[in-house]
Amino acid sequence: MYKVLIAIDGSEHANRAIEAVARLPREPGDLEVVLVNVSNPVYYGDIPAPALQQVDEARRLQQERVLEDAAQLLRANGLTLGARHGTSGPVAAEIVELARETGAHLIAMGTRGMGAVGSLFLGSVALNVVHQSPVPVLLVK
Repeated sequence: MYKVLIAIDGSEHANRAIEAVARLPREPGDLEVVLVNVSNPVYYGDIPAPALQQVDEARRLQQERVLEDAAQLLRANGLTLGARHGTSGPVAAEIVELARETGAHLIAMGTRGMGAVGSLFLGSVALNVVHQSPVPVLLVK
């Protein structure tokens, strides 16, 4: 089974990456997709604990929404979802590490993202993934 890790952030570019993977030549049931959404770490400083919990919960809910929306688009495009992961940390490093852990044969991702604090993809993230990845990377604009 050929496994593709698709990094998503809810942007149109990330959705195009899903659509591009759906167009890859394959036999029925021969391709499995792993979705990942990586949020940037937020450093809170002196924010009180209850406020930190609210921020973390809002981030987690947003991440779940992005993953669910991507899973629906993936299924609508005839792809098989193997797993989905929400994590936070250095974005490029997290994507590459998850590709290694899941045994992905290919990483697919958009080249531009949502921007600001909620962003997943910037040109530098895509470039860092290309440089760090042990597998081919499909960039979609």
